[in-house]
Amino acid sequence: MSFTLTAALILTMVATSLLSGVFGMAGGLVLIGVLLVVLPVADAMALHAVTQIASNGWRALLWWRHIRPMPVVAHVVGCLLALGAWRGVALLLLGVSPFLAQALPPRIRPNPERPLHGVIVGAISMSLMVLTGVSGPLLDRHFLGGALDRRQIVATKAACQAFGHGMKLAYFGAMVADPGQIEPWLAVMAVLASMTGTMLAKRLLEAMSDTTYRLWAGRIVTVLGLFYIGQGSWLLLAP
Repeated sequence: MSFTLTAALILTMVATSLLSGVFGMAGGLVLIGVLLVVLPVADAMALHAVTQIASNGWRALLWWRHIRPMPVVAHVVGCLLALGAWRGVALLLLGVSPFLAQALPPRIRPNPERPLHGVIVGAISMSLMVLTGVSGPLLDRHFLGGALDRRQIVATKAACQAFGHGMKLAYFGAMVADPGQIEPWLAVMAVLASMTGTMLAKRLLEAMSDTTYRLWAGRIVTVLGLFYIGQGSWLLLAP
C-alpha cells in the first residue's frame, strides 16, 4: 500500500476505535467495510481481528473494574457452541436481529445479566462473526437490555468481543493463502492505533451520563440495523 493509503487506514483505525471506545459499538463495523475495500477478504478479516482484539482488549483492561464476569462466561460458552456450526448469507439477519430482540416481551428480551440469554446471544454472535466479520447490532442490543451502567456495558462487552475476535482471527488466519501479505509493521501500527483511539475515548465516556449513553447507543443500533437490512435485502434480491 502507498504511504497515503496506509496513513488514511491508520487514522481510520484510530477514529473507529474512538467510536467504539465511547459507545462500545459501531467502530468495528465501519472498519471492516474499509478493510474489505483495500484488502482480500481473508486478509481483511485477519487484520480486522488483530485491531479488534487490541481495541477491545485494551478497553477491557482500562475498565476492568466494571467488567461483569457472568455475561462474559455465558458469551464465551455461546461462542464455542456456535463456532463452525453454520454458514450462509447473514447480512439480513445481522440487521434484523436487534429489532427482533427489541420486539420480544420484556420478560424474555435479551438481558446480559441472565446466563442463558448470554449463551444464546453468544452463539448467534459467533455465527455472525464467522460469516460477516462482526457480531453486529444484536450484541449491542443485548447489553442495552439490562440494568448495567455505561461503564459496565462498555467494559463487559469489550471482554466478550476480545474473545470473539480472537476466535475469528484463528478461523480466518488459517484461510490466508500468503500470511506475508499482512505486513508485521502494519499489524503493530493497527494495534497502536486501536489503543490510541480507546484511550482518547475514556474521557468522553466518563463525561457522558448513562441516560445520554443509552439514548445515542440505541440510535446507533437502529441505524446500523436498518443499514444491514437494506444491504442484505439488496444482495438477496438483486440479479
